[in-house]
This record gives sequence, structure tokens and C-alpha cells, in this order.
Amino acid sequence: MLPAEGLLRFVVAADDSLAVDVAGRLPGRGIWLSPRRDVLDTAVAKRLFARSAGRSVRVPEDLARRVRDLLARRCLDILGLARRAGQAVAGFEKVREWLAEGRVAVRVEAVDGAPGGRAALARPGAEVPVVACLSSAELGRVMGHEHAVHVALAAGPLARRFAAEAARLAGFAELEDTGSGTGRPHES
Repeated sequence: MLPAEGLLRFVVAADDSLAVDVAGRLPGRGIWLSPRRDVLDTAVAKRLFARSAGRSVRVPEDLARRVRDLLARRCLDILGLARRAGQAVAGFEKVREWLAEGRVAVRVEAVDGAPGGRAALARPGAEVPVVACLSSAELGRVMGHEHAVHVALAAGPLARRFAAEAARLAGFAELEDTGSGTGRPHES
């Protein structure tokens, strides 16, 4: 039993297809899972969606990719809001400056960034959470650059929302390439 905001919700549509409900607002009885790839794979393999719904459910073959992409989109949307509100900056020097000023609530590091750059921003004694589940291209698009490796969010509601969404995304981080899948649905 976990709080709903830390879980993933799925619903079965009228056409028996499984829909991912990352916002938790779609109509219908929800099927809730821990936001981890292995949990999702187990649920699909054991046909738990059909068992829980009490009917046949068509599960897309690329379900994990869809979940990852939807969760990443939510994180990136929040980062975009924070940037426009002046509550997020990108770039090594800007992030380092905000860290020195104590303005950073969450630090975001691109998964494809150099480990040395991440280590250079680590501050002993500074308890700033670091999120690393988005690519430099994804971060760059939302921050107005070609690529962004280092991003910082100031304390506030957007940083808290981002941290919560990033925690759900972390279970799917190995799927950071956001190419669109073309899998065919199968029965579960």
C-alpha cells in the first residue's frame, strides 16, 4: 500500500485496450501498480490487468515505452513551467551559482552527461536531491538549448511536483531513448 501519487494508474477503455493514466483522471476503475519496469513486465506476463478488470484486456507491446514517455513528458512540462517562472536554470555555471547561493531544491543531471561534470557540482554537506532520468536532448529542448546536462530547480511547488514525477519516472529510466514505439497490441 503506497500513496496514489507514487503509483501508476491504468484503466481499461470501452474497446478493451489498456490506457496509462499518469494524471489519475481517466474515468473507470483504476488498476494501480508500483512505477517500476519489472512490476509492469510481471503484471503483463501474468495477465494481471485482465484478472483485475475481470475481462479480456489488450495490452500494447510497447507499454513500458509508452509509460516512460508519458512520465518523461510530465517531468519536462513541469521543468518548462519552472523555466518560464524563473524557477529553473540550465548550464554548469548557472547551476553552480544557484548551488552556492543555496537556491537549489532539486538538481537534474542528464543521464548521458559526463560523470565528471556531475561530480564537479556535488557539494559536500549540501543535501540537494539529484535526478538523473532524462537525456540531455530532452532537457535541452525544454530549457531552450540544443542540449542541457545540468539543470537546477528553486524550492517551491514546481520543484516538489517535479521530484514526485521524477521518482515515478526513475523506475523506467533505462528506457531514456524516446523514440516512438510501433508495437502491436496483444491480449493480457
